[in-house]
Amino acid sequence: MNKRLLVFLPFLLLLTGVFTSCEEVEEVGRYDNWRERNEAYIDSLNLIIGGRADRIIEGAKYEGDNGDSVKLSKIPVGELFAIKDNYKSTTENSLYIYCKKISPDNPDGERPLYTQSVTTYYYGTIILGDRFDGNFVGYSAIDRGVLLSEGEGAKVPTDFDSPSSFSVTGVVSGWTTVLQYMHTKERWILYIPYQCGYGESGYSSILGYSTLTFDMQLEAVK
Repeated sequence: MNKRLLVFLPFLLLLTGVFTSCEEVEEVGRYDNWRERNEAYIDSLNLIIGGRADRIIEGAKYEGDNGDSVKLSKIPVGELFAIKDNYKSTTENSLYIYCKKISPDNPDGERPLYTQSVTTYYYGTIILGDRFDGNFVGYSAIDRGVLLSEGEGAKVPTDFDSPSSFSVTGVVSGWTTVLQYMHTKERWILYIPYQCGYGESGYSSILGYSTLTFDMQLEAVK
């Protein structure tokens, strides 16, 4: 072996160890104070709405919306609004799913009932923007500004993507809540607090206390 290489080998090994340690620290650091950061993320969305009554949908637990669909129809594409999750809310603590419309309203589309099944395209991420599930490449938790539903630069399902089917009640309560307000061919982005998602324990690769962001397009009601 080259003598010069022998001289530098210990130094190279040391550098390798340093870089490995840095990567490990960085990876661990990404999830430090995870609960606090996810709660702060939701709090920031709540501040944007600022208690505006025209941006808060109180909703109903089962079929029907107490006229809230009229209020919802007046919310423009790209504007943040909140829908109360009546499955998880208590008298002491109201929980909301924060949403933005990506596509224009489709009032002629079908709206699912609590007892029905749906077919959707969806893309799920955590607050860091990392994907945990989905059937197409959509917008993530870190995408800001105008989220295009068509045209150049838009993230849309392709001919190679296939939607998934499930019952309205077979998903986390945040999805169950929002689905009953969407019409077919509408596309929204949802920000679901952990209480309305996978809770304190998490699920599979999703850590407990994770805010879930879903880019969701409702394709059909069955």
